[in-house]
Amino acid sequence: MKSAIITAALMLGASLALPAYAQVKEDVKDAGKDTKDAAVTGAKKTGAGTKKAYKSSTHAVKKGTNKAAAGTAKGANKVVDKTTTSPK
Repeated sequence: MKSAIITAALMLGASLALPAYAQVKEDVKDAGKDTKDAAVTGAKKTGAGTKKAYKSSTHAVKKGTNKAAAGTAKGANKVVDKTTTSPK
C-alpha cells in the first residue's frame, strides 16, 4: 500500500512536470527567435543610418568644395583686375 501511494505521487508529479517542461522549451525557442529578429532589425537600421550619414557627408563635402572653388575664382579675378596695367 505504501509503495502504491509513493508510485501514485511520483506519477502525479511527473505528469505535472511534463507540460511545464514543454512550456519552458517553447518559451526558450520564442526568446531565441525574438533575439534573432532584434539583431536583424538593429543591423538594418544601422545600415540605413550609415548610408544616410554617407550621403549627407558627401553632399556637405561637395558643397564646401564648390564654395571654396567659387571663392578662389572670385579672389583670382580681383587680383587679375589689380595687376593688369592699362596703357597710357
